Amino acid sequence: MSRIATRFAELRSKGRKALIPFITAGDPVPDITVATMHALVQGGANLIELGVPFSDPMADGPVIQHASERALKHNVSLRDVLAMVRKFRETDAATPVVLMGYLNPVEVMGYEKFAGEAAAAGVDGVLTVDMPPEESAGLEAALRPHGLDPIFLLAPTTSPDRVSRICQAASGFVYYVSVKGITGAGHLDVSDVAKRLEMIRARTDLPVGVGFGIQDGASAAKIAQVADAVIVGSALVRRIEALQATPEKIPAAAGAFVAELRQAMDKV
Repeated sequence: MSRIATRFAELRSKGRKALIPFITAGDPVPDITVATMHALVQGGANLIELGVPFSDPMADGPVIQHASERALKHNVSLRDVLAMVRKFRETDAATPVVLMGYLNPVEVMGYEKFAGEAAAAGVDGVLTVDMPPEESAGLEAALRPHGLDPIFLLAPTTSPDRVSRICQAASGFVYYVSVKGITGAGHLDVSDVAKRLEMIRARTDLPVGVGFGIQDGASAAKIAQVADAVIVGSALVRRIEALQATPEKIPAAAGAFVAELRQAMDKV
């Protein structure tokens, strides 16, 4: 059983929901990322989504776009991100780490080489935003022998038939995008999310995480009532951005925000 499956099984047995924060590796400086990852876990994160900086992040709003820009100023590459995961694993062998990013850096490295190096570093799952499942067979074939879970996005506009196809290709969990738009978008309608999750769960036994539009403890708690995992990105990255001039303060601030979300979720 993979680290991701193990973590969700542990949470399910305790009647708890997963909290999955997202940060961009190398933002705002490379040497703060691993400390921030540990602070997220200490604050109550159950899995971590680690963004691979990319120059043209088409699905991301301004907050996460700027995070990639700050990291790229330090020339943070996919290999650097893998090195950060390897460093994190020196003292945390349990928390699953999912790389989230775009296909180009993976294609440049090569699917097989990427899969082997990612697994060796301690990565558990891979979400490539611009890789449709219909074209993912090659990447999946490289990931699965190394125990890496391919994670896919589901949108509010995804048809039931396509949901079925995507869920058949996925493992670990599936990521439901709760709003139509880019990361950081608002207008979160929990009742609509609940209806969509009912349709998704009729087609898969995988846990369903919900992200986009979750800004604070109140919205995280609402989503925790209907989802298996709450995924928070822009709201956390915005706090990192505010401290970019004093990066040494970022781990504590990130951990405190995650603790606030965790506390709100656990009251549900």
